[in-house]
Parts: sequence; C-alpha cells; structure tokens
Amino acid sequence: MKNAIYPGSFDPFTNGHLDIVKKAAALFDRVHIVIGVNPKKQRSFPPEVIQAAIEETLRLEGLHNCIVHIHDGLTAQFAKENQIRYMIRGLRNNMDYNYEENMAEVNKLIFPAMEYIYFRAENVAVSSSMVKELHSYGQDISRYVPAPILSRMTGR
Repeated sequence: MKNAIYPGSFDPFTNGHLDIVKKAAALFDRVHIVIGVNPKKQRSFPPEVIQAAIEETLRLEGLHNCIVHIHDGLTAQFAKENQIRYMIRGLRNNMDYNYEENMAEVNKLIFPAMEYIYFRAENVAVSSSMVKELHSYGQDISRYVPAPILSRMTGR
C-alpha cells in the first residue's frame, strides 16, 4: 500500500489545498492530511475545527482514502513513525519550490527514505493568508474555501 503525507497548518484549508489532496488521492492508496500545530504560532482557527471541516469536505468530495490528523511534532518524525515515505507538497511558484527543497533536505536528515512529490497549484493567488485577510475585511471568500470550511469561518 502506497501512503503519502500532506502536511500543513491549513489555517484555513483552501480550495487550493483541496485540489492538491484530490491529485494525491488519485495516485496513492492513502493520503494522510496532517494539520501541523506549532505552539510558537498563533492559529486563527482551532485545529480540531479545521480537522472536522476537512473531514466533512472529504466526505462530500468522495475522497475516502484520506485521513486527517493533528500533530504537534516534526512532520518527518510523524512520517517515519508511520512509515509514510511520500511527502506531498503543492507549488505555486519558484519561491515555494526553493522553500520546499530546503525543508526536504532537513526532513531527509530525520527520515532519509522520504521522497517528495510536487504538484503544481492551479490557482497561484490563493493562500490561507490571503483568505484570512479577505475574510477579516468582510469580503466574500466562498470561492476560495470548501463549504464546510466557510461555514466554520463565518458561523453560517
């Protein structure tokens, strides 16, 4: 069974993230979506709320080979402990690529067997930061996030 890990803060989970999950789910037997929690960073949305919204999104999308986890440690350690050899990352531009390559080098020190799979992002302008900023100004974000995320962000 081929397993992959797709880590991120997902604060919030966007349609761009969902697009990457769909691509990964088509190639792997199991995709572990790992919500990373860094105690040094303040989140806009509790990880448990995002986890429930992602799980609902996956059900609505028929993505039954995906599991959502919350993890407060190193991603590579999670992958190593669970023998998940493939790391999924989405790339919007060359800056993302450079950042991801640096992270890959660090993660390979922890789990040398890990391989990276990069998927090209379809909408390079969409990011969690952009969605949060638009939302903070009362803008409509419905086209940038799945409905279960939107309902938790807006309370509707």
